[in-house]
Amino acid sequence: MARTVTINGKPREVDVPDEMPLLWVLRNELHMVGTKFGCGKALCGACTVQVDGVATRSCVTPVGSLEGKQVTTIEGLADEPVGKALQDAWLEHDVMQCGYCQAGQLMNASALLKRNPEPDERQVEAAMSGNICRCACYGRIKTAIAVASAVAKKEQADV
Repeated sequence: MARTVTINGKPREVDVPDEMPLLWVLRNELHMVGTKFGCGKALCGACTVQVDGVATRSCVTPVGSLEGKQVTTIEGLADEPVGKALQDAWLEHDVMQCGYCQAGQLMNASALLKRNPEPDERQVEAAMSGNICRCACYGRIKTAIAVASAVAKKEQADV
């Protein structure tokens, strides 16, 4: 069934079954390969995107449930000030090793900072606990989130 899904602020038409997971619509139909397949069971976080600003596992989210909603993927993250601050902090603190989980990590961190611009360490750990990094870059991830939070706070104060 043809439908329009708004992804990174742009309407995209896809002709797929309602039950097709968003992950496969992004990767196979729209050729947006930044969102990764990890486990297929919403356990690892590699496929995390945002739906209306909420971190969402795309591997178990049926495309038919997205009518009227805004989907943000890693490809659109830098269009938002918090996303840009996170990407800069990720690079500055050399967070990535293999990089496979990082799109999901960034999308989850962005959702956290949007709802809580100044999380403490426990809030960061709780929010990020569902995203697995096989390279164990958790310390650098927490540092980058703290730095991005401070940068976003300063930028808002300057406005």
